[in-house]
Amino acid sequence: MTETQNGAVFEAITVHNFSEKILEQVIHFHVMKLSGGFFLWDSMPLSSLIMGDPSNTASNSLAQRLAKKTKKQVFVSYSLPTTDSNLSLSVENRIKKELELHPEHF
Repeated sequence: MTETQNGAVFEAITVHNFSEKILEQVIHFHVMKLSGGFFLWDSMPLSSLIMGDPSNTASNSLAQRLAKKTKKQVFVSYSLPTTDSNLSLSVENRIKKELELHPEHF
């Protein structure tokens, strides 16, 4: 959906949600498609952080990989335990699968 104001074209922000049980934990994903990029939030229920830990580079690393893959600006809020590399890899693979299945939401 697009909107025009004073001759400029703006895309509406769209939202796409999906969930997946990964390694016995339900992970929720929330994608907000923006003009020229997207915001991705993933979390387990009741574990979301409002302000991220600056020493945790998982969000930034994932955002960089997704930006490279999609050629878009990407913002990521990653509120999962980073101590389990299997969980992190499985979550990233699920995001990539969703990108392949529904590229229109990213």
